[in-house]
Amino acid sequence: MATVELTKENFDQTVSENPFVLIDFWAGWCRPCLQFAPVYEKAATANPDLVFAKVDTEAQQELAAAFDITSIPTLMIIRDQVAIFAQPGALPEAALTDLIGQARALDMDEIRAKIAAEQDKAASAGEPGSGTPEA
Repeated sequence: MATVELTKENFDQTVSENPFVLIDFWAGWCRPCLQFAPVYEKAATANPDLVFAKVDTEAQQELAAAFDITSIPTLMIIRDQVAIFAQPGALPEAALTDLIGQARALDMDEIRAKIAAEQDKAASAGEPGSGTPEA
């Protein structure tokens, strides 16, 4: 599958309808972004079951701001509507391949349980007089 251009109009639908989405935040004036593009495209070809998307941070400033993108390129991976990875910098091909393998191997039930536990802990810590100190 070719890469998909994400906009604020199609972002939510793309992420909600696809269980595994990689997103490259980039800009046309960014030399490292342009160097990363063929690596990203090659990974997209090698992984046709995944959605590889791109966000042009110049055209989609609102979307880039929503994800607090301050450096480009930034690669983000979203699985089951959970951002599991976000890091600025152009990755070499071998590193991107390894990262995709690691992201595929994650147990999303375990990830969701950890997120729920963190949210519960934060909620408990925010309640005055909740009783027990955090360990």
